[in-house]
Amino acid sequence: MSQRYFVTGTDTEIGKTTIAAGLLHAARLRGLTTAAVKPVAAGCESTAAGLRNDDALTLQAECLPPLDYDLLNPVALAPPIAPHIAAREAGLTLTAAQLAAACNKVFEQGADLTLVEGAGGWRVPLNDRQTLADLAIELNIPVILVVGLRLGCINHALLTAEAIAADGLQLAGWVANQVDPQMDRQQHNLQTLQALLPAPCLGVVPRIEPLGSATVAAHLQLDALLAPTSGMSS
Repeated sequence: MSQRYFVTGTDTEIGKTTIAAGLLHAARLRGLTTAAVKPVAAGCESTAAGLRNDDALTLQAECLPPLDYDLLNPVALAPPIAPHIAAREAGLTLTAAQLAAACNKVFEQGADLTLVEGAGGWRVPLNDRQTLADLAIELNIPVILVVGLRLGCINHALLTAEAIAADGLQLAGWVANQVDPQMDRQQHNLQTLQALLPAPCLGVVPRIEPLGSATVAAHLQLDALLAPTSGMSS
């Protein structure tokens, strides 16, 4: 039974890739097959093999069986800026339908757990009228929310959860990621998030040195994601 989820965050630079890779690693430890899609990635480096994105490579390393980079990251853009602006500068037009078709190619691999990682937050634009939320709607899969623990995260998390619900999608779970180790009253903030977010907490990830998928996986719980009633069955 294949489980598929869309991974979004409360903002940019709050650890979506770190958490997604950790979830994939945790699934692999259970003997499950894994796959990932980073449909559009801005901030790519030029290599002999073409444009490559560090986040996409991190996800690729946790795919078992191995997944070709071009399948995992179909749209690679060089400038580290908003994807719709980078695409426009490259002469490309991004659409939810186009990116959904690319995701479906990975879904066809039939992995036990497949994660589609967005860019930035829930409403990052793809073009003048669509956002990455439209991709999640097109795919019609549940959402995992990565909450960056810092001042303001409660508001950002609740607004994102409301937007996901308003778009007709299920919030399957959320992960708290400690991006600000100096955050005041962190435990109180966590308690508030647990009380107000309408989904299970899949883990609280502290600042880890050295940071890696294996060390992150140790702080994550997959049971809610792998239950037969969760996700999308193939």
